[in-house]
Formats: sequence, C-alpha cells, structure tokens
Amino acid sequence: MTILYFDCYAGISGDMTVAALLDLGVPLEYLRAEMDKLGLPSGSYELSTGRTERKQMPALKFDVAVHDHHTHRHYSGIDAMISSSGLSDKVKGKSLLIFRRLAEAEAKVHGVAIEDVHFHEVGAIDSIVDIVATAICLEYLRVEQIYASALPLGSGFVETAHGRLSVPVPATVELLKGLPVHGECGSGERVTPTGAAILVALVNGFGQPTMLLEKTGCGAGGKNFTDCPNILRAFLGKNIEKKAGHADEVIVVEANIDDSTPEILGYTMERLLEEGALDVFFTSIQMKKNRPGVMVSFLCHSEQLDLLTQLLLTETSAIGLRYYPADRIVLQRRVVEQLTEFGPVRFKEIIDGSGKMLRRSPEYEDCRRIAREKEIPCREVMERLQCRGTIET
Repeated sequence: MTILYFDCYAGISGDMTVAALLDLGVPLEYLRAEMDKLGLPSGSYELSTGRTERKQMPALKFDVAVHDHHTHRHYSGIDAMISSSGLSDKVKGKSLLIFRRLAEAEAKVHGVAIEDVHFHEVGAIDSIVDIVATAICLEYLRVEQIYASALPLGSGFVETAHGRLSVPVPATVELLKGLPVHGECGSGERVTPTGAAILVALVNGFGQPTMLLEKTGCGAGGKNFTDCPNILRAFLGKNIEKKAGHADEVIVVEANIDDSTPEILGYTMERLLEEGALDVFFTSIQMKKNRPGVMVSFLCHSEQLDLLTQLLLTETSAIGLRYYPADRIVLQRRVVEQLTEFGPVRFKEIIDGSGKMLRRSPEYEDCRRIAREKEIPCREVMERLQCRGTIET
C-alpha cells in the first residue's frame, strides 16, 4: 500500500500541494496532457515549474499563468465540467469531492443552498487547476492512503473578493472544524480554503504514519515567511506489513460481570466484533459472595480502546473494567476461493514466516450453506472438502 504524508508545518495551499506531488516524480508533461482532458478553454492557462528556495531550503514552485480572467464560476458549473471531462473516474471522484467540501463550507458561511454557491477565488482557473492537478498526481503516484500533520492557524488579514478578512478566512475556519490545529507559527495566511478542502476530502487521518520511506517532495508557497520556510513537505512510502509470526502489540480488556443475562452478553460480543474487536471471549469465574459470574475479555488495538470500552460499559451491567498491553504472535492468514465438487468455496490458509502454507480449511459459513442446500450433514461437507480439496480448472 502506498502512503502519502503531508508535513504542513508552514501550512498548505493548492499550488504547494501540486508542487510537492510533482517533486515526488510526477512529470509535468503528463500533468499537462491530463489537464487537457478537463475541457477548460484552449489557451486559458499555462502550467510551469521552477526550482526555488525558502529560507535556504530548496523546493519546487508550481505556477498557473491565467490568460482567461473570467474568475466567477458557480459550483454547479464546475461540477458539470469535471463530471463530463475525459479524466479517469478516480480523478473525477477526488476532484468532485474536494469541490463539494469547498461548496459546503461556502454555503454554510454565506447562508445559502449549496446549489447557489458562487465562487470567486476558489472558482478561478488556477484553483480549479490546483484541485484537479492534485487528483491527477495522486493517481499517477498510486497513493492509497493520505495522512497529514496538525495545521497552523496563522493570523492577520488577507484581501479577498469579499473584502478584507481575518486569517484564517471564514471558509477555511469552517473546513478546519474537527481537524487538529495549532498556533505555533507567525502571522499570515497559512492554510487556504483550497488546501484545507484537499485535506478534509482526502486524508485518512492526522499524525505521522508508520511506513517505509521511499521519496520526499517539497512544494514552495508564494510568500516568504520570517518564522519558517514556506514549504509543504510530502513523504511517500509503503506500509510496513506485519510478517507472519511477527509480534503484534494489542490491548487486553477485561470486566467481571455477575448480573447480565446470557442474551445481553451474546449481543455484546456481536457488537464488539462488529466494531473492530480482534477477539472476544467469556470465562466462567467465581465472584464475591459465592456468585458465579462471567469475565468478558476482548482484544483490540490502542486506537479502538475508547470506542470498545464505552460499548462494553453501555451494553452490559459492568461498572468498571481493566486493560493492559500484551504482545501476540500472529501468523498470516488469507482467504482464497476455489472451485470444488460443491461449486465455489472459500478456504482459509495459514502461512508461516517463510511463506509456506501450514494448513487450510474450508470456511464454516460456506460449509453450512452447502449442507442446507444439499441436505447433507455439515460434518460430511467439511470432511469431503478437506479430503478431496479443489477441482483443477
């Protein structure tokens, strides 16, 4: 899986994003050829790049020279232009989603329906190019997950089509809701509406991901800030897959219960598994006052702890619980579908650290379905599948 991480210590804008992605290896000529599929008026803009520095740090600068100064566009027109273009479905989807987030923010700020949103700077050709070019570059780099750092709020004022506005501007403020921000930077507009919309629409999470780093790219902003280099850094890499037999740290959660019914406990197990618990199990215990009870235990990763413990406390009569980290050794598992005498059946295969298959068994749900359809014992179905295996095709 290809992972992209944006280090937004100086902020983020549309042109900085495209520049950082181009610096990761996307050819400018490829971008130009793909942008021609958008259907903007011929000769209305020109793309260029150049090497520059921000406080002695090298970076790539991306520029859009606009020759058509009809800057006022409506959301519906932009949406229709992207939808009817010759771009790939993935590029269309990302571009439309970014513009949708922008339109929602503008509609909220101005108190109008999203269909009536009238863009100014955001609707200009250079902003359209920034958004669509971002989607094109992400597809070229085959990015599957995107993460970003916390965002600087900035301060001061900026001149816009709506007049002089405080930083961050209202649309950016709306987009930043729910995102991690900080004030550890100087004055100036650090996050533009376009930059914020790109993150809101596309990121999978905030914080540095664990990955095998392969490339870095630096995109320069148009301004020179005094406090830090005005650069957006992009880190491209692959996720570090856990090898078979690799140690995996999990959280063990336990609660002793003596006054919840079996029905409630069964339902709780189902809900915990649905919400991402790695395993759930019950242990019979003897509690205070000679009461028989049940210890409910489940395994999860740390990021699931709050959600799952709240679920346990809500669904059962437990008034407290305990949790602690534990290491586990995990063998790789995969499910493959094979043609058998009963038709297609899924088999679970267990793989060791060298890639050798240790064992395989038919999935129970498939065996149960076949037993009902054929009106034969489920045990017989499992034995025949285990012994005879699959049909060569």
